[in-house]
Amino acid sequence: MRASLPAPLLRPLRVARLSCLLLTGTAFPVLAADPTPTTAPASTTTAAAKAAPEAQKLTPDEEIVVRARRRDQMQVSSGGQLGALGNKKGLDVPFNIRSYNSSLILNQQSQTLGEVLENDPSVRTTYGYGNFSEMFVIRGFAVNGDDVSINGLYGITPRQLVSPELYDQVQVLNGASAFLNGAAPSGSAIGGNINLLFKHATNAPLTRITGDYTSSAMGGGSIDVGRRFGEDKAFGVRLNVAGKSGEDAVTDEYRHSTTLGADFDWHDRDNRTRVTMDIDYENQGVDGGRPAIFLGSAVTSVPRPVAPSHNFGQRWAYNDLNYVFGMLNVEHDLTKNITLYGAFGALTSNEKGNYSNPTVTDPTTGAGTAGAMYVPYDQTNESTRAGVRAHFRTGPVRHEINAGGSGLWEDSAAAYTMALTPGTTNIYNTPQFAAPAETFVGGVVNDPQTISRTRLYSLFFSDTMSFFHDRVALTGGFRYQNMHILGYNYSTTGQGAMNSHYDQDAITPVVGLVIHPTHRTSLYFNRIEGLSQGPTASGNVQNLGEIFPPYKSTQYEVGAKYDTGRFSAALAVYEISQPNAYSVALGNTGEFTFREDGLQRNRGIELTLNGEILPGLRFNGGGTLIQADLRHTAGGLQDGNTAIGVPNYTINGNLEYDLPFLKGATVVGRVVNTGKQWVNTANTLHIPVWTRFDLAGRYTFVTHHTPVTLRFGVDNLANTRYWSSAFNGYLMQGMPRTFKFSFTTDL
Repeated sequence: MRASLPAPLLRPLRVARLSCLLLTGTAFPVLAADPTPTTAPASTTTAAAKAAPEAQKLTPDEEIVVRARRRDQMQVSSGGQLGALGNKKGLDVPFNIRSYNSSLILNQQSQTLGEVLENDPSVRTTYGYGNFSEMFVIRGFAVNGDDVSINGLYGITPRQLVSPELYDQVQVLNGASAFLNGAAPSGSAIGGNINLLFKHATNAPLTRITGDYTSSAMGGGSIDVGRRFGEDKAFGVRLNVAGKSGEDAVTDEYRHSTTLGADFDWHDRDNRTRVTMDIDYENQGVDGGRPAIFLGSAVTSVPRPVAPSHNFGQRWAYNDLNYVFGMLNVEHDLTKNITLYGAFGALTSNEKGNYSNPTVTDPTTGAGTAGAMYVPYDQTNESTRAGVRAHFRTGPVRHEINAGGSGLWEDSAAAYTMALTPGTTNIYNTPQFAAPAETFVGGVVNDPQTISRTRLYSLFFSDTMSFFHDRVALTGGFRYQNMHILGYNYSTTGQGAMNSHYDQDAITPVVGLVIHPTHRTSLYFNRIEGLSQGPTASGNVQNLGEIFPPYKSTQYEVGAKYDTGRFSAALAVYEISQPNAYSVALGNTGEFTFREDGLQRNRGIELTLNGEILPGLRFNGGGTLIQADLRHTAGGLQDGNTAIGVPNYTINGNLEYDLPFLKGATVVGRVVNTGKQWVNTANTLHIPVWTRFDLAGRYTFVTHHTPVTLRFGVDNLANTRYWSSAFNGYLMQGMPRTFKFSFTTDL
């Protein structure tokens, strides 16, 4: 409520205002009380925005806002951006989607995208092949860094490591999404999709300063400034600057990052036209990083994990990643029932790194070898989409039509040098040796040439029909996808000759059904497909060079949801079948043919719970059960085995409690539990179940009318040693006990 009050009454109300702030346990001033949730677009005109001219006549002390409860406490919400279908509430769609907001990122002191996703029971994080990039596993299938989207656009996200400070939301969609988002550029995202949304200015002015420290000696900070200007607050500006540098909890592993973001938005007087523009820069680097471990072909057991903070990497190993990226998004309401939209995004990147991964040959002693490989990699991407969304009725049926198209142009240039004679190492007692001579060269190291060109074009159409006063909604649609992918030889004399050409089409349909027994519950079903590039026959086969159509991964899912706004729950049961190909013998002729015949079938159950259980007590997390079976394998040798790196269950639980005896104080506990993972397809090697406990707390207080939040956290409280992932057959060590401290103040 707003009021212009006599001066004698202002002082006690100021005290009440500060007391309300202390109830929240967050670093957000009560005067920044935007009645819209943090998930709303910055350009949306609200009653508060329209009343801005009148409010400006009041002095700062007279602008009193009393709020009993902050929406910022809801750090996880159901719903998000669903590509072709647009922004949707989770309760209204036949898919399982959640959004983790910037309040959670700040309060948990998350430093990478992987640390944000540690809250999700259906996601596990590992490293990319041979480097320090984060890769994610959803429903037993990979999501490569190349296939993380921003506002529904592929190809414009930093490829290896993502700084979360730029983003208002991190959204996780469980399940296949070829209709919703199109084919992912690197062919992953079969079991799920990760989508990011930029921060934009809200109606309340923001000047937020954060400083942080991470053991053993890494410091950093950020500045987040947001303002709106002009009549009706039509123009918005959000600026983010963040950085950190130093040694983390792994011995002699040094990390640095610099992030700059400038985000602008505008809407017209009637809010019929909305425009956002985002321009961002990110630099990330790892020096002396602890890599993943490969196992030699003769190894018959898995080595025990090393001491939690021990670094079995080489000091000369490093990477340095630079990205400039951004997007322009425009929406216009032709009428109250028809909206046109379009988006264009681009990325240019420069990556380089010298990598060294140990290969263990003796799992008992830890002895092995470690080579060296230097890789420069440049990428230039452009991505776009456009479409129309229309609402209308035909008798008792309400329709929502979505139609449009997308395009992605991706050019990658790379080269490499590699050591043919590796050094001798040991993962338990690791010697440091000079980088071995990298005598094998591919491409032009000082001027990488094009090695691939990817062109993805698609058209989509869907109709969501709602019946019985929106109690029942049926969605049907399809996406036509063209995949045009060219590969080139590495060359020392300029761009190499083309060595592969892939040009195939596919149509991926979708069917979804939502039934609302009550306005707070829904039952749903979907049948949707994933899409990735099909193989080309290679090796000693009679059909050498045969090009196969794109792989279609088919998903069936049923589920139930409950959402009160303060608390949400979702239960899903699914099956995803992904084809693969291999060479098979032709009788006793001694000849082989390459064919598509194999299958990985993942079946699972997911339960997610998010929100306020009791006043002052919040929970987010859940659990999954998954069975990832191999079928129709070559010669039937692996039939019935479990796919490597897919845990048979996962559990995450994050509990927050506001202390009743100390206003403004919150304690946080988290448990992450991951089931057994097989290391090889023969299922003779596995890593055991592991559990990690985290503990944290934060305290918000006011000094000189300025809110301040102090945070302290300990990850891996027991300093447990464990292999956290065996995905793709290599081992990733879990992080050691890590202390984090930060403060935030809003000026």
